[in-house]
Amino acid sequence: MKILIVNGPNLNLLGRREPEIYGNVSMEDFLLELRNEFVQDEILYYQSNIEGELIDRIQQDDFDALVVNFGAFTHYSYALADCLKNIIKPKIEVHISNIYQRETFRQKSVTAAHTDAILSGFGLTGYQLAIRYLIK
Repeated sequence: MKILIVNGPNLNLLGRREPEIYGNVSMEDFLLELRNEFVQDEILYYQSNIEGELIDRIQQDDFDALVVNFGAFTHYSYALADCLKNIIKPKIEVHISNIYQRETFRQKSVTAAHTDAILSGFGLTGYQLAIRYLIK
């Protein structure tokens, strides 16, 4: 199975950005762990700080399932929500931190309604849990 992980703004800073919230492991290192754990599957990865580039990547349609962490776009991007609404493949939204314990504006996801599930607060393990669910 081909699983595409799409990360939004500032997630390229994992391991350096607010380690007390997001941990100290870089996404590149974590991707190596994921690919070693799920060797029978292909883990594709894309990150951008630009909303339209995220939409363009998701619409390429070269994957079987989708894991998204849109970062701050989660809370206000109706363009990404519309994009997800039109993707007829399994998809899970992941948040490293528990968005419901954060600032009020972070407690709403406009994109989650167009995913099959949401994982919030499991740290990077949320990506692993999402992939496990998608491949079963």
